[in-house]
Amino acid sequence: MALLSDHIIHMGARLPQQPAPSSHPSRLPAQADAIIIGAGVIGLSIGWRLAAAGLSTVVVERDDAGASLSCASLAATGMLAAAAELEAGGEDLLPFALASQRQWPAFRQDLEAASGLSLDYDACSTLVVALTRDETERLRARHDLHRRSGLPSTWLSGPDARAREPGLRPSTTAALFCAEDHQVDPRRLLPALRTAFLAAGGTLVEGCDVRSIENSAGQCSGIVTAAGICKAPIVIVAAGAWAAREGLLPENVRVPVRPLKGQSLALRTSQSAPATSHIVWTEQVHIAPKTDGRLIVGATVEECGFDASITAGGIFALLDGVRRALPSVEDMQVEAVWSGLRPTSEDDAPILGVTPAQGLLLAAGHHRNGILLAPATADAIARLVLGKETMAEAAPLGLSRFGRAT
Repeated sequence: MALLSDHIIHMGARLPQQPAPSSHPSRLPAQADAIIIGAGVIGLSIGWRLAAAGLSTVVVERDDAGASLSCASLAATGMLAAAAELEAGGEDLLPFALASQRQWPAFRQDLEAASGLSLDYDACSTLVVALTRDETERLRARHDLHRRSGLPSTWLSGPDARAREPGLRPSTTAALFCAEDHQVDPRRLLPALRTAFLAAGGTLVEGCDVRSIENSAGQCSGIVTAAGICKAPIVIVAAGAWAAREGLLPENVRVPVRPLKGQSLALRTSQSAPATSHIVWTEQVHIAPKTDGRLIVGATVEECGFDASITAGGIFALLDGVRRALPSVEDMQVEAVWSGLRPTSEDDAPILGVTPAQGLLLAAGHHRNGILLAPATADAIARLVLGKETMAEAAPLGLSRFGRAT
């Protein structure tokens, strides 16, 4: 799966690349048990679970799997940060986020076994850092929210934070230690999901743009593409930032999802400028050390529509943000910069489940939490498709919360 060269700039050594698509791509079949639109982390996670359950499952992607402009993993650092992500107003999402975080160890074990690939899962924990007096006050408010929500985050003084992470700026004033917030490498996750889905018998059709979803008398019956029609009683929209694009959905289905651009960069650490031993989170940036010696810095949050261009302002903001926390970055090589589009709903929480069109399901709007929420999303959607008891934690995340009848 090649990354979009227009939206990733390498400086020196190249970042690890995803496997190239097969030279013999699958053709669109005439029918299936379930069709999934979108081959990002969410679409492939759902597809893998459904194919492993014995359903003939087709995942359709307009580009190469994982390389679409709508692929939020291009903006992701791979954090599984249910605690660090929690902010005021996000309490409704927290039970689902914690459920997914608890599923991640088993999800990782199953996926590595099914694909034969490592996800570079790292239980390094997260430090949410304050660098000024004002940031300390805001961090105290966040810690109070964590305590009210029952999250096990620990308050650290500035000296205690620097004892855990010596590379932090000496003026660091405080930190929250989130022991259960871990990480994976998004660029390993996507190839693993692709491999596991195909190994389970799934069909991946790349370079195939879905023109519309067939809908007759309120019943979804398949998809229409330039390559033909595929019939299926279940269609799942997991198209990331493109989930609400004009012409895709039936007229009676309105999905409030928009793109938010995120620019990120990779720094190359060295013996004189070592990586952090934790994920470091500041008010400006997230800093994630990877086992291959990279330090991933992400990500900007920009309302730019579908413009995924890399800008001087975005890269300056990232470099300035990481330098405020880790002075040693001045000696690190900038290895690559890139951008991606997050799929974001009106309340920054995912939209999961049924729609007014029978048989049409949504798995959209995951904002910057798609990797964290992938296991629980796959579980929730698979339960709906297979007729099993639904996940209680997913109940508040339906389309109906926006006043759309379902």
